[in-house]
Amino acid sequence: MISADLQQKWDKFTDLIRANVGPQRFDTWFADAAPKAFDGKSLTISVPSHFFYEKYEDDFYGIISASIRKAFGTGIRLSYEINVIGNDDKSRVKLESPAQSHVIQDKVGRQARRAVNPLEDNAASAEGEIDSQLNETLNFQNYCVGESNKLPFTIAEYIANNPKKTDFNPFFLYGDVGVGKTHLIQAIGIRIKERNPAAKVLFLPMRQFQYLLAGATVKKEIPGFINWFQQMDAILFDDLQELAFKDGTMKVLFPIFNHLHHRGKTLVFTCDRPPVELDGISDRLIDRFKWGVTEKLPLPDVNLRRRILHYKSTKNGLELPGEVLDFIAENTAGSVRELEGIVMGILTRSITLNAPISLEMARSVMRNSVKVNKKTLNFDMIVDATAEYYGLNPDVIFSKSRVREIADARMVAMYLGNKLTGLSLKAIGRKLNRTHTTVMHGIAAIRDRMPFARELSDAVAQIEIDLKR
Repeated sequence: MISADLQQKWDKFTDLIRANVGPQRFDTWFADAAPKAFDGKSLTISVPSHFFYEKYEDDFYGIISASIRKAFGTGIRLSYEINVIGNDDKSRVKLESPAQSHVIQDKVGRQARRAVNPLEDNAASAEGEIDSQLNETLNFQNYCVGESNKLPFTIAEYIANNPKKTDFNPFFLYGDVGVGKTHLIQAIGIRIKERNPAAKVLFLPMRQFQYLLAGATVKKEIPGFINWFQQMDAILFDDLQELAFKDGTMKVLFPIFNHLHHRGKTLVFTCDRPPVELDGISDRLIDRFKWGVTEKLPLPDVNLRRRILHYKSTKNGLELPGEVLDFIAENTAGSVRELEGIVMGILTRSITLNAPISLEMARSVMRNSVKVNKKTLNFDMIVDATAEYYGLNPDVIFSKSRVREIADARMVAMYLGNKLTGLSLKAIGRKLNRTHTTVMHGIAAIRDRMPFARELSDAVAQIEIDLKR
């Protein structure tokens, strides 16, 4: 509860502000500010976010200073209280207004001195050189490009060459394991650093971010932790799916995202699925991922597989005969990582046996490492196979019908969709126009019944066999 004297002075202060900025701008920027304390020398006010603090200091410094002199007296210092994390009072920080006219560079310097560098044991200042955690070999020059990945590569290169443009900010890159997501976003960071060595660029797996946050939590350094990340020029977050159901981590990531995006800094995320299929991620974060561009990095097509195989083999001093290269490229639909494994397997076998590389050697390596002509399944294929087994029109599985046979077929499709694809429960539910809870119950029902219902167990097994042919 504030004193009557402070309330009277505050009312005079806000009346002066309103008279200078107008009712509309006052309601937008000052209606949510409130007085917290006044000791005759210093006034402390609370504002909703760090953005308001910056707005006051950048755009309203003169008006606020003059109004304080008239309402509170001369020589009064102004301080701000801000909750870094929403309504969490434990995350509150106090920031002081500069004694003279506001200068952006000075303000950033003060923030940097308060910031806690979580990558260093001694919590060093953000003013020093930071470890960007970039692997210099993962650059654009070493990245194989073909028709299948040309679009995401072009977007990545544009972002790297134009970090101050916000056309694709944030960039959300998703795809299967091993397709080259990490390589591509590291290439963005490397290019930014090549063109501007002073740029503060950070590559960070999401699991490491959680680990660093846990350390900051123990040390009670959350505000400084957030502040340090807010000083970056570009952050490249890898494996966003690790964030699922980590509510505390999401609360900390949110103000970091907001601050950097507002200032036009580069934000890049990789994930194993698109934002709409993410479970356990808050809606407000998913909405922000949609502000930029979302692009899939697909498995390499056959021509790109040839290019990758040629590059990986020559890099290791290995010359693949044309027929061997074609055989591998045409008989696997695997990831870049899988292709690397095949090349290393052939190289090792050739050295061990002291034998020239042959088609039979390639076949032998692939028999031990990959399934040739591996079939990629999607949910529609599962629905079609399930409907065919039950003698139904596939459309009825998507219908609202509760006929037992149709309901069973629908739940079998849910079960197999969950088992054989990377789709989340929410994504499966969206395809069937059901809630993710309904999908979860359907999957559980099939799983629980199979041990005791031979007919159902046989049906599921046969459909799975048909899908893998």
